This record gives sequence, C-alpha cells and structure tokens, in this order.
Amino acid sequence: MTRRETFADPDISEKDFVLATDLDGTFLGGSEQERSGLYDWIEANRARVGLIFVTGRDPGFIHDLTKNRGVPRPDYVIGDVGTTIAEMSHNYIVSPIEALEHEIAEAWGNTGPRVQAMLTGAPGLTLQSTQFRYRLSYDMDPALFDPTIVETVEGLGLDTIVSDNKFFDVLPAGVSKGPSLLRLLAHLNVERHRVLVAGDTMNDLSMLQLGLPAVAVGGSEASLTEAVASLDHVFSAEAVGAAGIVDAIRHHKLFPAA
Repeated sequence: MTRRETFADPDISEKDFVLATDLDGTFLGGSEQERSGLYDWIEANRARVGLIFVTGRDPGFIHDLTKNRGVPRPDYVIGDVGTTIAEMSHNYIVSPIEALEHEIAEAWGNTGPRVQAMLTGAPGLTLQSTQFRYRLSYDMDPALFDPTIVETVEGLGLDTIVSDNKFFDVLPAGVSKGPSLLRLLAHLNVERHRVLVAGDTMNDLSMLQLGLPAVAVGGSEASLTEAVASLDHVFSAEAVGAAGIVDAIRHHKLFPAA
C-alpha cells in the first residue's frame, strides 16, 4: 500500500512524541499486519508524531523504501551507522545537514582508501559494494574473522562495530548512532523525554545507552539484550519489530492515545 501525507507537518520540536528507530529487524520487522498497524497509526497522527530513521542503511535505500515501498517518510534520517545526519523532504529527498556533519567529515578525513587497502585480503571480511562517504562496511564471516583486526584499525584512531555477528563497520572516532542522534535532537530542540529509541542489534547499543526511553525489540541480537539488561530505561519487548515498538510506546506511556 502506498501512503501519502496530505498536510504540512508542524515542526518536529512541537510534536508530542518522536520515534527514533532502526530499520532492519526493528521498524521493518514483524508481520505485515503489525507493520501496517504501526505505519497507519503514524500517518494518522503526523501532526503529533515525529519520525527519525537511525539506521546503517544509505540515503538511496531510504529514498526507495519510502517513495516506492509504502513505508512512512521520516522527518529526519541518521544513516550510514551515524555518519549521515540529514533531513528528508516531502519529495523523498535526503539532504545532509552540513552543520551537523562537519565534525564527522573532519574526523574521517581521507582515511577511507588507506584503511580499505589495509583490510584488502583480511580473513573473513568482504567489502560491501555500496560506497559510503564517511565509513567502510564489510560482510563478516565470524569463523574466519581475525579479532586482532579490531585493535589494528582502532590503533589508527578509528572506531569499529561488529553487529549481528556478520557485519563489520569502520567509523570515525566517536561517531555512531547514539552521538549523532543526540546532536540532531539538540539541533532540532526536541526534548529527550518525548523520544523513544528502538533497535535490535549491537550497532544500536550506543543509542539505547543514551538514557532516553528505549526498547530492544523481540528477536534482538543476544549480545544487545545482555548489554541493556541492567538499564531501567530500556524496555525489552517480547514482540518482534513493529509490534515491539507499539508495546514500548505503551510501556513508557509516551503517547496515551496509542
């Protein structure tokens, strides 16, 4: 089903509730009926509900997902595991916010080709075909992966994330989903207590640790579930994907009409 908005949204800082959500396994997880229920609710409450995608996916994927595949258009996008911070127009165009990306670009510099050359032929790593501006991403075979690679890369002043035991990301130091989300919320003057953060893998950990109301949806990566088990602000949902998000909205009492 194709969804289209028919009115101009108020500023996101004026909305009652903001969902900042990962995509794969989270916002895109669950049954078709569960996803449709959440998506329809968001579209019916656009004047009160803000939407931010916080994902490892790139802007091209998000453009196609929202324009052609019936997924609600977000107000803002944190993509590429936190290295893209952008707004999204009603025409489904993702436009990076230069003021928020400046430090990310400086932290990355021209290190990409050097790290890529260093990791060429590294056991268990296959460079992904998508070209990213400020990160390198690899498919990882855990049976072949050499953990000392992490120390080697981080010795260059970069960060690494292993997620779902099959993806390996190289990022600028101090840059990930959590810090980028905080930077965006501050830029938009969005009050943190009105934001629900949702995720399911280890590359979501930095945003689930922020202290904002949060949910690790059902079916989350075991290491993520373990990492957030002691955090009172994180709701561990039994329901998978979209249904877990709905349960978390109710649990945290973020939108009573939900």
